Amino acid sequence: MTGFRRGLRAALPLMLGLAPFGLVVGVVSQGQGLTLFETLLMSAAVYAGTAQLLTMQLWADPAPLLAAALATFAVNVRMVPMGAALAPVLDRMRGWRRWLAAGTIVDHSFALGVADMRGGARDGGFLLGIGVVLWLAWVLVATLGHVFGGLVRLPAGSPLFFAATATFCALLVPLWRGRRELWPWLLAAGVALAAARLGLPQPVPLLGGALSGAALAAWQERRA
Repeated sequence: MTGFRRGLRAALPLMLGLAPFGLVVGVVSQGQGLTLFETLLMSAAVYAGTAQLLTMQLWADPAPLLAAALATFAVNVRMVPMGAALAPVLDRMRGWRRWLAAGTIVDHSFALGVADMRGGARDGGFLLGIGVVLWLAWVLVATLGHVFGGLVRLPAGSPLFFAATATFCALLVPLWRGRRELWPWLLAAGVALAAARLGLPQPVPLLGGALSGAALAAWQERRA
């Protein structure tokens, strides 16, 4: 329980970045004609803001199921190496706790979980506490966005949209391990920005940056 409470406390500041993103998902779902129950079910089951927005951008009649499935797979395939990296923590858990912790891993909980591991901890309760709080907050905020969709409809350039990006940038701080990681990070950022400037559709910039940075980091590890 000590680790779970630590996770709860660690997750609270992350809600500042989570809330605007979740509100946008709720507003978009309301604009696309989803019912409140459908929005609640999608947010609880999918639990991936980028994938939800991408799917709703592709929303049409008839629904392009294959295209939506491939797009969301490409966006969320990064969760596979994330789970593998957290295996030393997940392997210490049993039963429903392991499945719940693995099922609620997102970028935020991954970053904090890795930072906790690097500090010498192997506490599954910490990871579970973060995941549960963020999952509940996500479902609640997306639901509120749907309910108050007409009131919280924000202009395209609203600074609130930057809150989610700012949160992801802040999460990079505990992952930094020194100048050796500088070149993979710069390569990942450069490739992603270049792909976005060329007008390539998502998730090409995201995947291009992630894979190029990971490839360079792996090459550096082999040389070392």
